[in-house]
Amino acid sequence: MSMRDYPFVFPVKEAVYKVIGGRKLRFFVFEPDTGGMDRTAVLFFIGGTFGKTPNTPADFQYHAAYLASKGYVAICVECRTGQDEGFTPIQAICDARSAVRRLRGHASEWGIDPQKIVVCASSSGGYTAVSAIMFDHLNDEGDDPAISPVPDALVIFAAGMDAVDITERLYPGLLPEARNISPYHNVKKCLPPTLWMIGTADPLFEQNRDFVERMAAAGNDITWIAYEGMEHGFFRHGRHGDRPLDETRRRIAEFLKSIGL
Repeated sequence: MSMRDYPFVFPVKEAVYKVIGGRKLRFFVFEPDTGGMDRTAVLFFIGGTFGKTPNTPADFQYHAAYLASKGYVAICVECRTGQDEGFTPIQAICDARSAVRRLRGHASEWGIDPQKIVVCASSSGGYTAVSAIMFDHLNDEGDDPAISPVPDALVIFAAGMDAVDITERLYPGLLPEARNISPYHNVKKCLPPTLWMIGTADPLFEQNRDFVERMAAAGNDITWIAYEGMEHGFFRHGRHGDRPLDETRRRIAEFLKSIGL
């Protein structure tokens, strides 16, 4: 399968982190000017990836470039999507687990502390990221099970947590498995320190608030920020004169600094 081109406007370095079924999956790396061997890395997983015309890793590049300017190694991650033949969300979850493992297992190559890995994800990417932490049974054969796929911090933008709803709408063949891969139906203490951002006009607002409240009651450390009147994807480049883009990326940097990353 040929490599896909994405509309990056910033210079990035490409590195293949996984090859599966002939598909090469890549990291698109934004490196900071500062060197070192103990830097924090942030992996970005964009939403809108479960359909046949998915968003691309480049859609998070403005957040990634900003964090790289603050000294983070920022990486937009390519995962399998609805554009891939035979795709289901389980593949994306396995890819997210592989990405964290690959980075952690080769941290020295990027000057990264293996205990300073952050995942930032939106919408379907957020479902993928939370599920990759929550469901240990989802792994590809090429992964090293000795390496933890759980990041050291998590940032989520408005993500569908109910896999029953997701599978009913998009993947009805997965319905028998839906509750087993649904964060909403498997609340437990499992997340690293988490920043959760969402607009109050987002259709997922009530579901996300309920999920976060129950996860917090189960012992998870989650910082919840609601943006009044904002819609799904409000933080993306070009929305609202880029004011939410600027604010959310500053919030992410402040959150990571507050937890020592």
